[in-house]
Amino acid sequence: MAQRKAALACSVCGSRNYTIPVNPNRTERLELNKFCKHCGKYTLHKETR
Repeated sequence: MAQRKAALACSVCGSRNYTIPVNPNRTERLELNKFCKHCGKYTLHKETR
């Protein structure tokens, strides 16, 4: 059975750089500081669906 995935989008430029597996028990969206290759720096990435 395939696992559902969600994308992490950069809050500055909006590009979707990372994918993560979705935990169905989690209610709020994940926010992480990750490196954005388009901005060239560490920015806040928010989970999209």
